[in-house]
Amino acid sequence: MISAITEVRVRYQETDQMGVVYHGNYFTWFESARIELLDQMECSYQELEKGGYLLPVLTCEARFIKPAKFDDRLQVTALIKTSPVARIEIFYEVKRNEELLAKGATSHAFVNEEGKLIKPPIDFLDKAKKHFLYSPND
Repeated sequence: MISAITEVRVRYQETDQMGVVYHGNYFTWFESARIELLDQMECSYQELEKGGYLLPVLTCEARFIKPAKFDDRLQVTALIKTSPVARIEIFYEVKRNEELLAKGATSHAFVNEEGKLIKPPIDFLDKAKKHFLYSPND
C-alpha cells in the first residue's frame, strides 16, 4: 500500500450558509492528497506531464459521514491499495483528529496529450512496485 497525508485548514470561503464545508471542496482536497502521494512516490504530476503523460479522473465518489466546519484542521489521506497497472485507483479519508468525516475514491488512466489511452511509464510502474514488494504478513 502507498499512502500520503495532507493537512487542510478549512477556510471560511469553503463553507456554505449552514456553516459546513460545501461538498465540492472535498474533491479539491482529494487532489491535494493525490499530488502529495505522487510526490512521495517520486513521480510528480509535473514530471509525468513533461513526459507526455496525463492522468484524467475517470470516476470519483465521496461519502459524507460528519460535517467539517470553518477553521477545522483536517487530515486528508490518499492511498493506493493495489499495485497500479493500466488504471490507478486511489482511496481517500478525511479526518478531524481521529474522527472520520468523509471517504472517497477516484480512478485514473494514463493518456497522451491527444487523450488516447497509453501504457504508464515504466519508471512509474517500477517505483509503484517497490511499495508492494512486501506484505505485512511476510
